Amino acid sequence: MERGIVILKKGEGRTLKAGGMWVYDNEIAAVEGNYKDGDVVTIHDFDGYEMGSGFINMKSKIAVRLLSRKKDVIIDEAFMEERVRDAWEYRKQTIDTSSCRLIFGEADFLPGLVVDKFSDVLVVESLALGIDKWKHAIVEALKRVLAEDGIHIRGVYERSDAKVRLQEGMERCKGFIGEPFETRVEIVENGVKYIVDVKEGQKTGFFLDQKNNRAAIQRLCKGKKVLDCFTHTGSFALNSGIAGAESVLGVDASELAVAQAQENARLNHLEDRVKFRCADVFELLPELEAEGEKFDVVILDPPAFTKSKNSVKNAVKGYREINLRGLKLVRDGGFLATCSCSHFMEPELFAKTIREAAQGARKRLRQVEFRTQACDHPILWAADQSYYLKFYIFQVCSER
Repeated sequence: MERGIVILKKGEGRTLKAGGMWVYDNEIAAVEGNYKDGDVVTIHDFDGYEMGSGFINMKSKIAVRLLSRKKDVIIDEAFMEERVRDAWEYRKQTIDTSSCRLIFGEADFLPGLVVDKFSDVLVVESLALGIDKWKHAIVEALKRVLAEDGIHIRGVYERSDAKVRLQEGMERCKGFIGEPFETRVEIVENGVKYIVDVKEGQKTGFFLDQKNNRAAIQRLCKGKKVLDCFTHTGSFALNSGIAGAESVLGVDASELAVAQAQENARLNHLEDRVKFRCADVFELLPELEAEGEKFDVVILDPPAFTKSKNSVKNAVKGYREINLRGLKLVRDGGFLATCSCSHFMEPELFAKTIREAAQGARKRLRQVEFRTQACDHPILWAADQSYYLKFYIFQVCSER
C-alpha cells in the first residue's frame, strides 16, 4: 500500500531540519494519500524534498515522530530488530547492563518507547500510537538479541499507564506481556541490593537514570551524617550507607516508598544506620532547622516540579525553596547534592535558581561536579526532550 505523504508548510520543520525527531501539527500544510493514525508516512518539505519517514497521529500535537531519514526505507520487523540491536550494542559498550534502560525512545530512534531491564525482567512503556503497534515485535526482538549474549528474560511487564497516552488518543494500560511472573525483582546496582516492584512502583519501578550519580555520592559519605530528601525507595540513602555513613535519614511523603526503602535497608543489612521517615519534605526541613540539626551531606532528589512550560514559574519557586532549606541544614564545609529531573527546567534556569537559593541562605557554593542522566539514557543532540536530568554536587561554605 502506498504511504501517505505529509507536506510541511514553507519555513516550517525547523526542529526536524536541525536534527530533531518531531513534526508538530501546526507545521503541516497537507497530508496526501490514504493513511490512518499510527501508520508510517513519508515527510516532504514544502518543495517536495523528501525528509524521512515516521509515524503519524493527527490526534496528537506531535503529529509525526521520525523513524528514519533514509529514502525508501522499509519499516518492518527487520528494521525494528536492527534498531534493537544497535541500542543493545551501545549499552554493552557504555554501562553496567545487569539493570539498565535498553530503549530510550527518540534517543534510540524508536520514538515513544521505553524499555527497562531489571535483572532478567523487562518493563515496557509505550507512549505513542505508532510504536504501540510494534511493541510486541520489539519485545520479541529484544529477547532474541539478549539471548545471543546468554541473557534469558523470564518475564515482561507493561507500564503504559502514563497520562501522556491520553494526549495521543490512547488508553492507559498495564499488565503482563506473555506469561505472568513474580513482579518483585531483586537487582544490584553500585553494590547495593534493591527489590524493584515493576507492577506497583513509580513509572517502570525504579529510577535507573541516577545510577552514576548515586555512585558519585558514595565517596563523600564515609563516617558522615547524611540527609536524603525525596528518597523514594531509598537509593541515595542506601548508597550513602553502603559507603560507610555514620547515620542516614531518608525522607519521603509516600508510605509505600518508605516501606520499600526500609525493606531495601534490611536487604543490605543497613537498617541500624539507615533510617527512613514518612513526611512532607517541605514541612520537615524547616522543623529540622528550628531544632538546630546539621548534616554533613544533604541530598535533594525531588520529583519533577514541572511537566510543562506553563508551570515553570511555580517550579522555580519550589526548587528555590527546597534548595534554600537544604543549604541551611548543611554543616560548614559539608556537601549538597541537588538535581532536577524536569526537561522544562532548563540547565541555565536551574543553575540560576540554585544561585538565588545560596544567596538567600547566605552560603557560598564550590562546585564539585555537574552530571546528567546515566549514559543508558543517551542525550540525542537536537532532540531536546532527551536531556532532562541535571545533577550538581557542591561544597557548602559559610560566608568568609
